[in-house]
Amino acid sequence: MTIADFCIFGAVALYLLTIVPIKWIGHRNYDNSKPRDPAFYGDPLRARALAAHQNGIETFPFFAIAVIFAEFRGAPQHLINELAVLFLIVRIAYVLTYIGNRPRLRSILWNIGFTINIAIFFLPLWRGWLPV
Repeated sequence: MTIADFCIFGAVALYLLTIVPIKWIGHRNYDNSKPRDPAFYGDPLRARALAAHQNGIETFPFFAIAVIFAEFRGAPQHLINELAVLFLIVRIAYVLTYIGNRPRLRSILWNIGFTINIAIFFLPLWRGWLPV
């Protein structure tokens, strides 16, 4: 397995770790029989954590497909690995800015992450011009 493959797993772990602590901290108010109860997420911090978690679920498919596509199409593995690690770092910063209520920085980080995904996706196309 490559570093990029582990980053795919890391992206899944990140979106799970975004919401689990919020549920654990609020365990007295959290009812597992109603995991999507809007009343639990009425608190602003919990609402932001839920939104960051949902955004992680939304961004995961494109990231995973971009990495797998680039690997199958023979893009330089070291570049796929570096971009995948960078994507994961940006996503961690994104989650922290989302929970920390920094909307402008959060949007900038989301756009950087999306650009990284596009770069990973198109690496096979650019491999002739890229350093090996």
